Amino acid sequence: MINRKFIVALTFLIGFTLPAIGQEALNLPLNQSFQHFDRYLYQPKNRFHTAVKPFLKHQVDTIVSLDSLYWNESNSKLFNIVFNKNLIDFKQKEFHFTINPLIHLQYGRDNDFDNASWINTRGFIIEGSIGKKFAFGTLFTENQAVYNDFRHSRILQLTQRVVPGQGIAKNYKDEAHGYDYYFSEAYISFTPSNYFNIQAGTGKHFLGDGYRSLLLSDNAFSYPYVKITTDIWHIKYVNLWTQFQHLRDRMPDVAANAKKWGAFQYLSWNVTKWLNLSLFEAVIWQDCDTLGYRGFDLHYANPIIYLRPVEWAVGSPDNVLVGASGKITLFKNTALYGQLIFDEFKLSELKARNGWWANKWGVQAGLKTFDLFTIPNLDFQTEMNLVRPFMYSHNNIVTNYAHFNQPLAHPLGSNFGEIVTFLRYKHRRLSAEIGYIYAQHGADTAGLNYGNDLFRSYRTVAREYGNDFFQGQKIELTMFRATLSYLINQNYNLNVYV
Repeated sequence: MINRKFIVALTFLIGFTLPAIGQEALNLPLNQSFQHFDRYLYQPKNRFHTAVKPFLKHQVDTIVSLDSLYWNESNSKLFNIVFNKNLIDFKQKEFHFTINPLIHLQYGRDNDFDNASWINTRGFIIEGSIGKKFAFGTLFTENQAVYNDFRHSRILQLTQRVVPGQGIAKNYKDEAHGYDYYFSEAYISFTPSNYFNIQAGTGKHFLGDGYRSLLLSDNAFSYPYVKITTDIWHIKYVNLWTQFQHLRDRMPDVAANAKKWGAFQYLSWNVTKWLNLSLFEAVIWQDCDTLGYRGFDLHYANPIIYLRPVEWAVGSPDNVLVGASGKITLFKNTALYGQLIFDEFKLSELKARNGWWANKWGVQAGLKTFDLFTIPNLDFQTEMNLVRPFMYSHNNIVTNYAHFNQPLAHPLGSNFGEIVTFLRYKHRRLSAEIGYIYAQHGADTAGLNYGNDLFRSYRTVAREYGNDFFQGQKIELTMFRATLSYLINQNYNLNVYV
């Protein structure tokens, strides 16, 4: 059975991402639309580690000056405040901070619903530095939204109250599909030398060159973390320790949430100017299990260990994933990239091709090209993502690869295939984009676990053998979008979209 739903919506909005100022330890925003400087980072001569995000601003500045990329020269103070400068910019010899507004006003209509959808976000972001080695950033937004479209259905799937990419919301007035929620992030960053950066805060991370990531993406809500990044020679090594939350029984009661921890390692090696090879490892463990309180497991604190042997040594109670990614740069302007992720598998069962449930893996393959057909600023990207049933799930649902009931990798979870394609064009501050997404996934049906739902234990699999892609109830998703936008202020990426 295949269910098809085609949605046409027209949306007008004023959007934002995060600003950036000139301090060495600052992060750049995790936002696809903000990465208009990708073309410079992907040039082979720069050997930039493009898969580790968020980028450090001072490392990007060595390749392209973001502060002057879209500067419009003017003698008018009002013009510069609106189009070129931060709203508040205070600078002394050893201290610098900026304050900017965060605004997201959106209005749209879905042809399947009578009522409109809208978002009203107001907030602020503060970023600053003390000297050249220490930086900080914090943001806060208050949000009200009404989703009279497919987004409301997605929220009901998550918990009734968790907004995708956000946290728990409460009802907004008497609106049946209305949500009221807050969002905040903050971090401190210390760069003691050219080789190390140390960060602590609450935020998101992304590993990969694609539109999606099968390793770690920014799909889920923000979480507390500590991160150490080491840059030596042509190697970048990332150690990330996190704390996640599992909503018990999918009910948004914060007091009942179960805490869990994560440890991640990502080793990126630019072998040559045109070849990157990377290794990935992650482990998720429960804060409190049947044996009592466990907390942060010091076995995983050593930044140079291999997580899998340690997991075995402590009795194999945890959820461990291993993976790899890579990038090949061709003709200066074209990059082929990919990812491979394994949860559990047996080589003998894999060779037998018998559909054993525990052969859990995913693969990504994609292409980016800049200045398509030698047309300046015309960019093209396409990628394929394919993930086996039961991937990212665990025998204990608390230790699945998720946070706030949202997958830490791909938003579709597992048991799916997807193709995403984008064509983008920029002329000064004007941008246009055409995007197409097609996906199939197999949903659980008749109360049986066919491997799409990360929040079901793999002990409840519908069958041990004969498992294949899209099993269960087959669902198709087709999405087309066309966007036209104008960049008002590049410091905090204030845009007007249609």
